[in-house]
Amino acid sequence: MKPAPFQYHAPKTVDETLALLAEFADDDGRVIAGGQSLVPTMAFRLAKPKHLVDINGVSELNYLEIKDGKLHIGAGTRHSAFEKPIDDGPLGRLLSEVVKHIAHQPIRTRGTFCGSIAHADPASEWCTVAAALDADMLAESKKGGARLIPARDFFQSIMTTALREDELLTEVRLPILSQDTYAGFAEFSRRGGDYGIAMAVASYRLKGGIMSDMRIAVGGAEAAPRRIIEAERALIGRPPNLGTFQAAAHAAAKAIDPLEDDNISADYRLGIVRTMVIRALQNANPAETDE
Repeated sequence: MKPAPFQYHAPKTVDETLALLAEFADDDGRVIAGGQSLVPTMAFRLAKPKHLVDINGVSELNYLEIKDGKLHIGAGTRHSAFEKPIDDGPLGRLLSEVVKHIAHQPIRTRGTFCGSIAHADPASEWCTVAAALDADMLAESKKGGARLIPARDFFQSIMTTALREDELLTEVRLPILSQDTYAGFAEFSRRGGDYGIAMAVASYRLKGGIMSDMRIAVGGAEAAPRRIIEAERALIGRPPNLGTFQAAAHAAAKAIDPLEDDNISADYRLGIVRTMVIRALQNANPAETDE
């Protein structure tokens, strides 16, 4: 199939982009960057925007910067930018591991980090990372100016976010993890490049052999990614070993309201969640999980 007719706009600045969104957002105007999520839905006419605002020419959105203890990711940054660690710490290593699970190489060279966040597919790896690390999303509009939206408020449901129709997601901010942080990721999909059935991000620090500052987030299993506080509580005051990780995985599965369809039952997905939580914790620091 071919997309429905639309009017194409190619702004060169953020201000021009915001003006176009202010004018056309109410007339089903949509932003396109990498287009790896939007274009397929347009081809099947599941999405039929009347106006397409292409931000590829907005060079001021093409940046990765570390400042004020955060990684600032501009809306033009491609997935492939993370294939080499952006820093020599735990965050750089985590992102370079996660990006390997995103689709295939041609898609990673075109799709964008912020586009994935704005699309909010439940199976998005970057959305799960953002939820785990309590990222902040910078949204801008001509009428309302700029506002920061924390991840816990940003992701609302399947492909639904807190972005207003006339807002542009200009930046995502991830905290730089301290050098003593252990962070891991795990995802299960039926084939390489397929959408993940479930995934988990885990991080913690060690003090005297006991875990602290724990974070566990699950994606792909529910309508939106989120931190699983019940699983984090299961790690309090405990050492990093298989028994501890199994307790956290059990707590995560109990807390999840799983998606299900004709191909994947709720029980099957919960089983995958348990395994992914354990593996993410093990991948965070394999040297400490032999017991």
